Amino acid sequence: MKKQFAILLVVFISTPAFSQVKFGIKAGAETTTVPTYELGNGNATIETLKNASWGYHVGAFLRLSFLGIYLQPEVVFASNTFDYDVKTVPTEPATLMSQKFNRLQIPVLVGFKLGPIRLNAGPAASVQIGSPKALISDPNFEDMYKGAVFGYQAGVGIDLLKKLTLDVRYAGSLGEKFGDAVSIGGQSFKLDYGQSSLLLSVGLIF
Repeated sequence: MKKQFAILLVVFISTPAFSQVKFGIKAGAETTTVPTYELGNGNATIETLKNASWGYHVGAFLRLSFLGIYLQPEVVFASNTFDYDVKTVPTEPATLMSQKFNRLQIPVLVGFKLGPIRLNAGPAASVQIGSPKALISDPNFEDMYKGAVFGYQAGVGIDLLKKLTLDVRYAGSLGEKFGDAVSIGGQSFKLDYGQSSLLLSVGLIF
């Protein structure tokens, strides 16, 4: 027992000497699939103008390395704007409307290096900041959105000159809907948030 305790004590004391803790900031662009609405009947339509839309993100990260493996938690603000053709009366022309989604993304990645290349993956939480603009004038429209959803990120990266870091990641969702179907004006709506994103970022390590 004393021997095991001594080994654990040595490992605990020596860990800081072999580990590295780095701080960094990052920014970049991301292309995200556009959320789609499903309507309960044909009296109104909400049509996406394109399948994906570009947005941006900015944030900070920590990288804790030990024995060739690293843990990298991040806090990132991300914003995307999606355009729709909205028609509430079949006989009237469609109206162009936009929804802006602001989110706080919190991924926690585990990675390792293969030469100069980094590979990483891990869970990610996405917390909605505020509510997107309602496409239909009804106070219940906001009931479609959950405050937080969970997904994952995985990708590759490379560090240059020990200061510059470049990353390409794929982000996916672990759920299917923002919330249960809601009824607005006698129509049933549900929002598909099974979105995927491609994230491109550049950062500085301090």
